[in-house]
Amino acid sequence: GNGFRTTDIRMVGQVTAWSCSLGLASTWNTDLVEKFAQAAATEFKAKGANVVLGPGLNVHRVALGGRNAEYLSGEEPVLGAKLVPFWVRGFQNAGVLVTAKHYALNNQESNRTTYSAIASERAAQEIYFSPFRAAVSAGAAAFMCSYNLVNGTHSCAN
Repeated sequence: GNGFRTTDIRMVGQVTAWSCSLGLASTWNTDLVEKFAQAAATEFKAKGANVVLGPGLNVHRVALGGRNAEYLSGEEPVLGAKLVPFWVRGFQNAGVLVTAKHYALNNQESNRTTYSAIASERAAQEIYFSPFRAAVSAGAAAFMCSYNLVNGTHSCAN
């Protein structure tokens, strides 16, 4: 997403419409990512949140992927791996826990609970898992599974 979602009348007020993660990632600017995370975390905390559902770390595989704009990696796993520590630090140092998502290979919205993303072990390790490994190393508080299957098995059932 690109900001705090007000789901209750008590939360309504001003909210910032932040740049989407892909727009932020396109700068390749680690300082900017951390400053964004700090500012967004401040707003999230003010609204009563202690967890952010992000960053999205999937590597774009399908050009029409419905959630591509949410992903910090773009088409480049090195980019996601480079930026995620600054996202994690910015949010978590401000007291908002990070949930890295959608593990793994969440590449389309159509039939997302039934399609199987097929990737070789080498491609999965070298491309698709790299940003998630960086999130682990950065100390991300939580991880969210994707709905899809990976090589025929639900992503978090293996």
